[in-house]
Amino acid sequence: MSSNHPISESDTSAFSVERSTLSVPQLAAADSWRHLRQFTAARIALGHTGGSQRTESVLDFRLSHARARDAVHSPFDADTLEQAMRARSLFTFRLSTAATDRRTYLIRPDLGRSLDDPSRKLIFANAQTWGQRDLAIVVSDGLAAQAAEQHAIATLEPLVGHLIAGGWTVYPIFVIPFARVKLQDEIGELLGARHTLMLLGERPGLGSPDSLGAYFTFNPRAGCTDADRNCISNIRPEGLPPVSAAAKLAYLLNESARLSLSGVALKDTNPIYPPKISAT
Repeated sequence: MSSNHPISESDTSAFSVERSTLSVPQLAAADSWRHLRQFTAARIALGHTGGSQRTESVLDFRLSHARARDAVHSPFDADTLEQAMRARSLFTFRLSTAATDRRTYLIRPDLGRSLDDPSRKLIFANAQTWGQRDLAIVVSDGLAAQAAEQHAIATLEPLVGHLIAGGWTVYPIFVIPFARVKLQDEIGELLGARHTLMLLGERPGLGSPDSLGAYFTFNPRAGCTDADRNCISNIRPEGLPPVSAAAKLAYLLNESARLSLSGVALKDTNPIYPPKISAT
């Protein structure tokens, strides 16, 4: 119940003493998990200022978000990538999807899952010359062009060399802008390839705008689903280094050929980790 009596001087003095005993948060309190940051690039142990994030953390988050957006929208320099591949004896062949530009590719995923008509005709025109081979490889920008530009060659050079030394036959590497993972099924079926392998930029994370993904399928065909293929992700120096990714892919592809399967039925039972392969 409220009182009509005014607050006395002694009452205000007591109130002041009580407030003076309240703890005041430090301006920038360190996080007790800070020492764990040496083991991960994840956003942990960021500290705080009162009940808010520190300005430094907010700005770093916004910068990473901007880099991720830039990665999605960056153009793919397929010409330079092909030249670099050919300089390393990785012969290429350019094809196109039904997606004609990046905006269309982003809003119409279905168009990136199929070749355009001219590319389909090119495959038919060259299939007899190439003959039936074991592996068709596709490289695309996907959702992060810089991932393909920076890490595809470092992954494919040791991998292709290892596979060929083991008796695999490989088609020219198909460089295809604006492609989705499912495209490998159409290409493999048109060629009659035993396996297809696609390398493309993954959806950027806030700390990984250059992550490359690798997907392969045994007996590729239109009816294949995601359950029929295997994926190795986060291929980049700060994640799974390209040479280690090549070794893991070589092991899994050989197991896939031996067992005549891929996808959820194929397990990585390699006792050696990290996997080893000779870099060329």
